[in-house]
Amino acid sequence: MQIDILTTFPEMFAGPFDFSIMKRAQEKGLVKIRIHNLREWTSDNHRSTDDSPFGGGPGMVMMVEPIDKALEAINAKKHTPKQKIILTSAKGELFTQQVAKNYSEQLERMTIICGHYEGVDERVARYLVDEEVRIGNFVITGGELAAMIMVDSTVRLLPGVLGDDESIVSESHTIPGILEYPQYTRPQEYKWWKVPEVLLHGNHADIVKWREQMSKEVED
Repeated sequence: MQIDILTTFPEMFAGPFDFSIMKRAQEKGLVKIRIHNLREWTSDNHRSTDDSPFGGGPGMVMMVEPIDKALEAINAKKHTPKQKIILTSAKGELFTQQVAKNYSEQLERMTIICGHYEGVDERVARYLVDEEVRIGNFVITGGELAAMIMVDSTVRLLPGVLGDDESIVSESHTIPGILEYPQYTRPQEYKWWKVPEVLLHGNHADIVKWREQMSKEVED
């Protein structure tokens, strides 16, 4: 998979994709992540990517021109089966585990535009992107953090990224509304906190039954 991220603050991405699972996925050639500075496609001396809103109001609005030029320059294509252009937006559809799964299974390339400031010129959402996506019912300073979360959640679901692909089968939210059962490891007893007895005797059927029960309890 190829992932392109358009941002006014590329420095924010120095680190999150350079460690652990994300780093290994890139080293294996399973994903290619490219960070693009939107200021490269500005036309004024200040390299501005935002301006005051028409009609007045507080804050600044990201301009359509640098985004449009950037999409053209990197050859990002809208409305194709294997590609998507996504805008991070507080009014977008909620990003869920199922959305991440769909991206990992259906796409060969995703382009993420990081919204910022008071918002993004509505012509970007209307004419340039396939989807607007939010990561929760709250507002963050910019879409960079949302992009990091979306990329991480999607990439880890790509075949071969995790050491054991089976590990994602029972994860929280794999089945909507169901959370993963509790996990324990050594020591068997720490202070007075003990590991449940059912996990210690090797009875697979009892362990499966206990885990199913605990998943339902967490759901409630």
